[in-house]
Amino acid sequence: MEGTAPLLSACAGPACPALCRARSERTADVSQYVSRLGSSRMAPRIRFPGGNRKPRRVAMLSVHTSPLHQPGTGDAGGMNVYIVELAKRLAAINVEVEIFTRASAGGLPPAVELAPGVLVRHVDAGPYEGLAKEDLPPQLCAFTHGVMQAWAARRPGHYDLVHSHYWLSGHVGWLAAERWGVPLVHAMHTMAKVKNAALAEGDTPEPATRVIGETQIVNAADRLIANTAGEADELARFYDADPAKIAVVHPGVNLDLFRPADGRAAARARLGLPQEAFIPLFAGRIQPLKAPDILLRAVATLLEREPSLRRRIHVPVVGGPSGSGLAKPEGLQKLAARLGIADVVHFRPPVGQEQLADWFRAASVLVMPSYSESFGLVAIEAQAAGTPVVAASVGGLPVAVRDERTGFLVPGHDPAHYADVLAGFVRDPSRTERMGAAAARHAQSFGWDAAASATADVYQAAMYEHRRRTRATHY
Repeated sequence: MEGTAPLLSACAGPACPALCRARSERTADVSQYVSRLGSSRMAPRIRFPGGNRKPRRVAMLSVHTSPLHQPGTGDAGGMNVYIVELAKRLAAINVEVEIFTRASAGGLPPAVELAPGVLVRHVDAGPYEGLAKEDLPPQLCAFTHGVMQAWAARRPGHYDLVHSHYWLSGHVGWLAAERWGVPLVHAMHTMAKVKNAALAEGDTPEPATRVIGETQIVNAADRLIANTAGEADELARFYDADPAKIAVVHPGVNLDLFRPADGRAAARARLGLPQEAFIPLFAGRIQPLKAPDILLRAVATLLEREPSLRRRIHVPVVGGPSGSGLAKPEGLQKLAARLGIADVVHFRPPVGQEQLADWFRAASVLVMPSYSESFGLVAIEAQAAGTPVVAASVGGLPVAVRDERTGFLVPGHDPAHYADVLAGFVRDPSRTERMGAAAARHAQSFGWDAAASATADVYQAAMYEHRRRTRATHY
């Protein structure tokens, strides 16, 4: 492990000295715990010891993006959907959730009820606007101070557990869990080493600060939740995570919202799309990691091969610039012009979940050429709406998409290969309906209720082991 203190110790702010002293007082205990865990590296991944006590209340941390933000804008994406849906379903099984997130605008209320049993707390940490997530490490101390203030106003034992999302939240969660004497459960969502190993051309590598921070969190967490077995393997391979601490819990999909409903023709009518068109859809944040340029290049290749298709192809790109894509916010539009396909590519802003479901229903196929995906929630949402998916064979997408049944997995990122697959849908329009029906059936196994139940089991196991370890230190 590179260093023992979290990145909070490098921050500045009025709360830092006391917080970092509290952190350092317990470093020895944590180091000993990590050493003990290292001796059981071959333990089974899912079967944790049980216990009778279930969590009553969870402090959930999402520092850099609010669950109230519109997915597809800024840094809001699949993780936002994940947190919202998971929190709602946990509340439905009597696990209250308080989500702490950084206030990104002035005048926000201190707390907002997202749903019964789910509270979103806005924490002041740094300027409200103009901070990218890469700028947030120096604000972690201020964020932690806000979390501690909320905790101090409660009775002892108010939170049973901390569940942090993404590495920035993990550092706040690390300190909070130790200060409160509760376990830390962490979900990476994405990992720097994995992203850097499959970097898109021209994209910016994740910094060493994040790599070190993630390594520290992996060692400090009581439990790590991975979206897929592949992600669990990456945690062990890239970060030397103890397999005994890793639980695989597939994300879910809102099956009430994302469903075939009244069909493709009705969705196209609502969106003003041509009924007979071939519509390959991209939906997501516009950044090199998500590779929307691969779809545009594939479409250009397809039109070179079949010029007559130009009259009946309609390519929607639904989403906004994000991450490194903000450096060239109009780069994709310029690429479409250079490729000579600006007349068939239609850029649309991010939309809410209900309208996004209509876009999925309207599409002939969803295209996800991503370089890295921890799971690919959009792929499951599209399939639940009855639309097949053409996706890169990376990350969790081979779990989300059943190759040649509910869509196609494409090895690599050669636009010509994507053009080959899309041509198959053009030649056989019935493939969309046939594979779309199979996709909708496949998605039924990814409900959020099952994900919440499995997550609650992880919580319970973490609490059991934490109590056992605490008792052992007192006797």
